[in-house]
This record gives sequence, structure tokens and C-alpha cells, in this order.
Amino acid sequence: MKFFKNLLINILIILIFFLAFPFGVVFAENIDEPNISAISAILIDNRTNKVLFQKDESKKMYPASTTKIMTAILTLENANLDDKVVASYSAIMDIPDGYSSANIQVGEELSIEQLLEMLLVHSANDAANVLAETIGGSIDSFVSMMNTKCNELSLDGTHFTNTYGLHDENHYSTAFDLAKLMQYSLKNEDFRRLAGLASCTIPATNKSQARSYSSTNELIIPGNYNYYRYLTAGKTGFTTPAGECLVSSGYKDDLELICVVLDCYSSQDRFNDTKALYEYGFSNYSVKTIANAYDKITEIEVSNGSKDTKNLDLLISENISALIKNSDNNENIEPEIELNNKISAPIEEGEKLGKVSYTINGVKYSTDLIASHYVEKVNVWIYVVYILGAIIVLALLYLIFFSKKK
Repeated sequence: MKFFKNLLINILIILIFFLAFPFGVVFAENIDEPNISAISAILIDNRTNKVLFQKDESKKMYPASTTKIMTAILTLENANLDDKVVASYSAIMDIPDGYSSANIQVGEELSIEQLLEMLLVHSANDAANVLAETIGGSIDSFVSMMNTKCNELSLDGTHFTNTYGLHDENHYSTAFDLAKLMQYSLKNEDFRRLAGLASCTIPATNKSQARSYSSTNELIIPGNYNYYRYLTAGKTGFTTPAGECLVSSGYKDDLELICVVLDCYSSQDRFNDTKALYEYGFSNYSVKTIANAYDKITEIEVSNGSKDTKNLDLLISENISALIKNSDNNENIEPEIELNNKISAPIEEGEKLGKVSYTINGVKYSTDLIASHYVEKVNVWIYVVYILGAIIVLALLYLIFFSKKK
């Protein structure tokens, strides 16, 4: 009897638990902003540039090997991947002891692509210098190119003195600038691919046996304790003054984010901080369609259009997708319509006649407004004939009326 009594009590407890916490409830649909160890950090949406998280993002920081993002993108813009390069004495011997290298030998012949793999996967400083001499003619000239690129990209808080992140008081950047640099670099498909490699193998060369490397970015290595499946590319960095750093990109459910963490206490902290920021972004924001292609937005009357075609619907040319914060109510967003200055027939079906915009959380999303059908231009001579005919008819009626009266 006591057994059945206890069983009944246990069943009641379980029922109460499931009633309080039913299946399907998402306990952390909207995650609070994470408390991260990084001294400076930023999380942005790659498509809209919207900042989703920031912490001292404009503070002057030392970028360490995240510098190599700039070295890589300048190389990709100024060389072919299959170009062959011979490593010089000055490029190799310039690297101080204790800094990462791929043990490239003086006189060793490598391709640009192999050097970039060493640079972005293994974070090889000697590869950075070999590439710099190849592209710039000298390391100093290449550094000048790096700073010129900073000006072009409006990276106002950034200045480089070397190609790979050697500590220098005048070699600095900000989390905000590094996010912009990563955003720019991701437009290059070769950079995306190379910065997303979990490992690489360099075949035997004229000076070395084959070499294999695993990425310094453990978040991108399947099977690693720190592996994060949504991470797509990244570059680590470390010096004692700079701390542990990571610039990366992540993708989930049509949402691509860029994350920067600078001066973390440990390498584990930089990985934890990065994952926490991505989870915050992916859990709190979504890409949603707010307007569908060919939806009618408004109707206009084309003044010189024919009677049967002058009433014209204006349609959205393509789907409009927006970054939406999940907790916000965006059901009553009103479109902003901007028509071309002069709209007159003839108008072709699908012709662009203006723009429609939606502003959400300070970001404007726009697309073209197009004509729903062909608008025929009215024939002026028909109206002239109609008018002349009316005048003739009135004149005849007038003559008939007065002749009868007489």
C-alpha cells in the first residue's frame, strides 16, 4: 500500500513539473547580452552593418596577428594564387625569435596560395614577409600599402608598422575597424575559403619536405573541444601586450555576423567570448521577409496614358528581407515611397518608377517600384479629331436651328 502511495506522489510531482514546463518551451529564446572577458569587442551584421553588441569598440588596441587579414587581402588583390615566389634572406631573417613561423627556407619556392595558407591557417610570420616583399617590392613599401588601404576603407583608428602584428606602440587598431576590415575582406571569395580552412598541407618544395598545419582558430576545427559549427572564417592573434584576439565570421539561418574580441585573458576566453557573442546574435536577431516581390504598394494615374491603361499599380521588384530583433513588434511598419520626378507614358511593364523603403531599428531597406503593366501613350490626334468633330456637329446644329427659326 505504501508503495502505491509513493508511486502516486511521484506521478503527481512529474505531472506538476510538465504542466509548469511544457514540451516545446524555448527557455532562452532571447539571450541577455553576455558578460565577456575581452577588453574590447564588437558584433555586427555583415549585410546591414548594424551593431548588435559593443564593448569599448573604438578603444585603441594592439591587433597582434589579426593584422594578417590586411596582409592577406592586399595579396589577393595584387597577385594570382598560382604565382611562384622565392623567399629572400631579408624576409626570413626579419622575424624575431619566439614569433610563429612556417620555417620557410631562404631560396624556397612557394606559390602565393601556399603562402596564404601558411599565413591564415598557421599564422606564419615569415609567410607574411615573403608575401609583402613580393607584392610591395619591399616590406616598408607593403606597409605603406597597408596604411593606404586603411585610408581607403576609412579605418581611422588603425595604423600598421609591420606585416604580421609584431608589437609596436604605433601598430594599433580598434575592434570596430577590424570588423570593417573583415567585412571588406569577406567580399573576396578566395579570402573566405582560405580564412575558413581548418588545416592545410604544403607539398614538398625545393627546400623542404611536405608540411601540414592545423588552424590556430580552434572554433573552426571539427572534433576540437572548442569547435563551433556556425563559424565560417577567422584569424587569431596573440602577443603579451595584445592578449588573446580573434576576428571571425559566423553564419546561421541567412544571418551572417562578424565578431571581434581583443585582449582576452586566455585563448580559451577568446573562444568562449566569441561563441557567447554569436549565440547572443543568432538567438536575438533573425532575417525576415517584410515585403514580397510583386506586392502592390500604391496606384498612380499616368496623365498622358490612354484611358484603358493610365491607372497603374506600382509593385515591389523583389523580396525585402530585414534584420529583426525577435523581441520587437514590427507588424505596423509603414513604407516610404519615393517616385521618379517625371512619370509619363509610354511605360513598359516592369519599368522602374521609384523606390520603396522600410526603416527598422535605424536601418533602411529599399528596393525598386516597378510598373504592373504597359501604359500606352494617348494619341493626341484622336482628341483633335474628336474636338473638330464636336465643333462641326455644334455648327450644324446651330445652322439647322436658326434656319428652321427663320
